[in-house]
Amino acid sequence: MPKNIEITPKTERAILIGLVKDRIDAERIDDYLNELAFLVETAGGVAVKRFIQRIDSPDPRTFVGSGKLAEIKAFLGTDEEIGIAVFDDELSPSQARNIEKELGIKILDRNNLILDIFARRARTSHARTQVELAQYEYLLPRLTRLWTHLERQQGGIGMRGPGEREIETDRRIVRDRIKLLKDKLKEIDKIKTTQRKGRQALVRVALVGYTNVGKSTIMNLISKSDVFAENKLFATLDTTVRKVVIENLPFLLTDTVGFIRKLPHSLVESFKSTLDEVREADLLVHIVDISHHDFEEQIAVVNQTLSEIGASNKPVILLFNKIDAYRYVEKDPFDLTPVMKENLTLDDLKNTWMAKSHNPTLFISAIEKLNIEEFKSILYEEAKRIHVKRYPYNNFLFEKIE
Repeated sequence: MPKNIEITPKTERAILIGLVKDRIDAERIDDYLNELAFLVETAGGVAVKRFIQRIDSPDPRTFVGSGKLAEIKAFLGTDEEIGIAVFDDELSPSQARNIEKELGIKILDRNNLILDIFARRARTSHARTQVELAQYEYLLPRLTRLWTHLERQQGGIGMRGPGEREIETDRRIVRDRIKLLKDKLKEIDKIKTTQRKGRQALVRVALVGYTNVGKSTIMNLISKSDVFAENKLFATLDTTVRKVVIENLPFLLTDTVGFIRKLPHSLVESFKSTLDEVREADLLVHIVDISHHDFEEQIAVVNQTLSEIGASNKPVILLFNKIDAYRYVEKDPFDLTPVMKENLTLDDLKNTWMAKSHNPTLFISAIEKLNIEEFKSILYEEAKRIHVKRYPYNNFLFEKIE
């Protein structure tokens, strides 16, 4: 074989399956599957077809109904290159086993896919340990099903990390590995706690938000650092802390892992030391992608996650990013249907509930560097307010400059 020919892995083709439950409308489920398709793309695959079923509750045996399963199987018969079926909800081990037996391809649920992406993105020993622990805890009740994967196929989306060697299919060995990883993380947590105690003299600011809203780009702008940023989900897993000085005030700025709808509980638990950076921050900058048509739900997901980790009672700057990508659709004056968010201009949006927010609120574009100086000014004022309250004896430093 000529040496100048590069062999690249074949892109895996996937189908997506979602359920419309409760009062979720078709547009919302389509948005959910758009996100699932983005997850597949981030993992290195491509989604080629979607299947949606409206059902009161998932089938306990096959998640979707028998008719929908037959429809999916018939479609697979028309495209033999499809190797993965990805479900937008968590599957029980028995459901995954039954579906795989019926369809004859690899079955992944949303949790499995997110874990796979985290395994790809983990760059430091700390992050890799956290992800490996979450993978093993996900794997443990699914060991029986794993054998069918290993008999037929090695590698690929959803097959990265633990479980690729026969010895790891033994439950006792997996439990021992989980204990070892937990002990290792406890030691890392002690080191991280000591590091955070050493930084207590400075005000700590943490960037939080849904995944892919531009946190790392904003981190780079404010701290003049070079944090990895990419238009992919979970581009950053490792917490980055930088010392920033605005005018006469030094403070610490932290970039954290992005949140997402239905973030696996095992990941939240294993990333405890990373999330402690958020929990122990003095000020949160909640970054929102205003160009996303369902940004309000993303705000709710982030707020819920903050509440779950005990960080919901902190002062917040609400920062709406990507105003350069916001698209306004003018409504026909003869159209009597209700006005939607996309029918509002950016100025109209600013006068909705956002105008009543008790938190400082600003609209920027990190890519185009719009309103960045205004953001720095607000960040300075909020950090100074915390600093002055903590160290009232050196207020004269600010007074002299002002």
